[in-house]
Amino acid sequence: MTTGTPSTTAKAQQTADSSNQSAGNGPTLESVGVKNTTINEAAGIKLSSHQRVLVGSVLDLFAGNPTLKHLALWTPEATFADPITISQGYAKYAAQWYGLPAVFNPITIVSHTVVSAGNPIELDLRNRYTVKGIKSEQEIASRVRIFVDDASGRIDKVEDRWNDSLPDGPISQAFRKLNAVTVPMIVKVPKTEEEDRKMQAEREGR
Repeated sequence: MTTGTPSTTAKAQQTADSSNQSAGNGPTLESVGVKNTTINEAAGIKLSSHQRVLVGSVLDLFAGNPTLKHLALWTPEATFADPITISQGYAKYAAQWYGLPAVFNPITIVSHTVVSAGNPIELDLRNRYTVKGIKSEQEIASRVRIFVDDASGRIDKVEDRWNDSLPDGPISQAFRKLNAVTVPMIVKVPKTEEEDRKMQAEREGR
């Protein structure tokens, strides 16, 4: 195990995590600031309260609403994967989520349904993405799988499995720009909660 001074990104995640855990009962929808608080469950599916927090937070990310508190629900070594990219480690997956609203605006969750409350949690998601500037839009249907680390209760991996291949065009080009190699170099990820709140206000005010 390595020791020494934590990285800036690690400090940011620790700060958000400390805030989430301040009540001593683990994160809640309110403490994380989850916007998607209505979780649709398929017949016979019943999520635990903690699973609801994880699902709601992931829906927020897919809707282009990342915050440090949301990412504090992920392990530092977690992975985000879709058909175009694999982002492993905090620096890469954080840039991926903060990059999404930088490329697409608006992003609209058309529908979602949780179809499995196991590990992974699985949900069917339909999102409408609009490329900033050119206003080209497309709906993408996918099966999202959320893997949870048993020891920490944090997200260890999220897979976004598109049901259909993405046709060539502005949407596919925009998604390919969000790749794990270039995004961390060009997308700004906040290092403090104050900076995070400022970026959130800028996103919501545009």
